Amino acid sequence: MLESERIAIAAHLHVQLRRVTGRVTDTEWMARNLEYADDVVRFARAAALEKGLDELAELAHRMDAAMQALRPAPKPVKAVPKVMPREEASVLSGLEARYVGRLR
Repeated sequence: MLESERIAIAAHLHVQLRRVTGRVTDTEWMARNLEYADDVVRFARAAALEKGLDELAELAHRMDAAMQALRPAPKPVKAVPKVMPREEASVLSGLEARYVGRLR
C-alpha cells in the first residue's frame, strides 16, 4: 500500500478520534511508524468498544491492515532434530566408532 493511502486512512482515523474522544494524533507519523500506529489502533479499538462506534472500529481495522506492509516478515522456525530410538542409536554408535577419525 502506498504511503499516501496510509496517510489518508490515518487522517480519517485522526478526525474520528478527535471528534469522539478529543484525542489528537499525528497522521504522518502514524502512517510511517508501526509502533505509534499500533498504539493509536489499540486506543481507537478500545474507544470504539466502549462507546459502541462501528465506524471508528472499521477505521482502526483499516489502519491496522494498511500497516501490515511495514511489519517485518516472521523468522522461519528451525526444525527440531528427530530423536532416534535407542536401538538405532546403538547401531549408529558402533558405526560411528568404526569411522571416527578415518576416511573411507
